[in-house]
Amino acid sequence: MRRTSTPETRSRLEFNKLQKRLRRNTGKVIADYNLIEEGDRVMVCLSGGKDSYAMLDILLGLQKTAPVKFDLIAVNLDQKQPGFPEHVLPEYLDSLGVEYYIVERDTYSIVKSVVPEGKTTCGLCSRLRRGTLYGFSENIGATKIALGHHRDDIVETLFLNLFHAGRLKAMPPKLLSDDKRNIVIRPLAYCKESDLVAFAEYKKFPIIPCNLCGSQENLQRKKIKEMLASWEREQPGRIDTIFASLQRVSPSQLADTNLFDFEGLALDRGEDLPEASTEQMIPFVNIG
Repeated sequence: MRRTSTPETRSRLEFNKLQKRLRRNTGKVIADYNLIEEGDRVMVCLSGGKDSYAMLDILLGLQKTAPVKFDLIAVNLDQKQPGFPEHVLPEYLDSLGVEYYIVERDTYSIVKSVVPEGKTTCGLCSRLRRGTLYGFSENIGATKIALGHHRDDIVETLFLNLFHAGRLKAMPPKLLSDDKRNIVIRPLAYCKESDLVAFAEYKKFPIIPCNLCGSQENLQRKKIKEMLASWEREQPGRIDTIFASLQRVSPSQLADTNLFDFEGLALDRGEDLPEASTEQMIPFVNIG
């Protein structure tokens, strides 16, 4: 008897493939960069967006089968935006049975008072968030701070710095803070945003939109995102190629004197080269 595939079955099969791909990519970046070690207390930063929800979900799954033991502590920063649904995250985290904290800091008022109307708020907002979360991680004894940035975020940041800051930098999967008091990890660094969107839709995460910056249509990042999407349509796989370039850097082929000793370059002809064959010889042509 031939079995017929129902839409529900096909949907479940597609989700299983998606979930395995996300877990595989997350597991690979954790192994490649030694993101999580034995005994770590990982502070998982939850914003209420699709990426951080997915990160927590995937890490909880990996925690059950990982070769090392580590703890996960979910932390949300309540920035006191008007209308923020304060009940959503606690209810969701209670349903998971995961340890969590809600940190209340009125960074919203600070940002609105400092940034002129119509200007981008993300820069100041992110700095205030980072400072608060760095300090809180020490208070709870966290050894790693996990952020939900994915592959597309990293590539977008590369071009933002390239076009607007004149710097060749992005966001690494693992980062030691400037004061060396915190280590930031990005477990989703190998994951595509499109996969995370599909994952969030299937899991029906209770998404909380950011009403502080979400309505700013002229954000530089949005323009970069549109540019990359156009490139991807023209040549599928281009974003993967760009991301791969961040893992294969040739300092001697750039121009940063702090990264490579151009001044100290010197000839080294201590060993005789093997005699070139006739086929390898380039004939000298007198064009005078």
